Amino acid sequence: MALDLADYELRATAAVQAFWNSRETARQRQQAAGLLDAGERAGVTAGRNMDGFCGLIVALAHANGLDAACIHRARRLLTLPGYFRPTKQWDLLIVDPHDGALIAAIELKSQVGPSFGNNFNNRTEEAIGTAHDFWTAYREGALGATLRPFTGWLMLVEDAPGSRRPVRDASPHFPVLPEFAAASYLRRYELLCERLVREQLYTAAAVIASPRSAAGDGQWTELSPSTGLRTFVSALAGHMAAVAAQRS
Repeated sequence: MALDLADYELRATAAVQAFWNSRETARQRQQAAGLLDAGERAGVTAGRNMDGFCGLIVALAHANGLDAACIHRARRLLTLPGYFRPTKQWDLLIVDPHDGALIAAIELKSQVGPSFGNNFNNRTEEAIGTAHDFWTAYREGALGATLRPFTGWLMLVEDAPGSRRPVRDASPHFPVLPEFAAASYLRRYELLCERLVREQLYTAAAVIASPRSAAGDGQWTELSPSTGLRTFVSALAGHMAAVAAQRS
């Protein structure tokens, strides 16, 4: 049976457009309310900017045989137990309604300028720590006797001079790995996604770039096939179809 990718390109375009528009709407609401979030936080703290990508994942689930699966998007239903900490709240969970088995846990993240450096490091540490905590909890039986679930990490980064500009790092005692030398932040995210999957921290990891002008047309680009959205949604659709076949 062929996988159904649920018109992911069209849905992603709509999700990107909604992302940029929701940021602007949130910023305007905070200004009108007299709230003074600093810088770009005004476009983040008042809304769920990646909801359009949640919709894409829901469509993938339905298209690949998981119509009955419980797809959780409400904050109170997104918590899983950890190993190094009591709990972790994910961005989207898919749980089998019949036996309670975890099918998928997905993180949906974004980063916009003008400050890319500190935010990149924070996102990297968060992604690695979340995955290590999750799989250790899984190994210790905190998620029950379930087949290995899908874990996904999807990042949208602003396509801007600051994210494409070569960046230099100071490492006084030992040189940085050559692939990081003068690598832009978009390139660093690409390397991060490749390595998150290579080290089996996530089943699939993807990064897409989009300019602020995409509020009008939903423009987005992939950086490479291995870290692209098509690879991500194909892996997720395949996992969903396999789970659906096992339960039929």
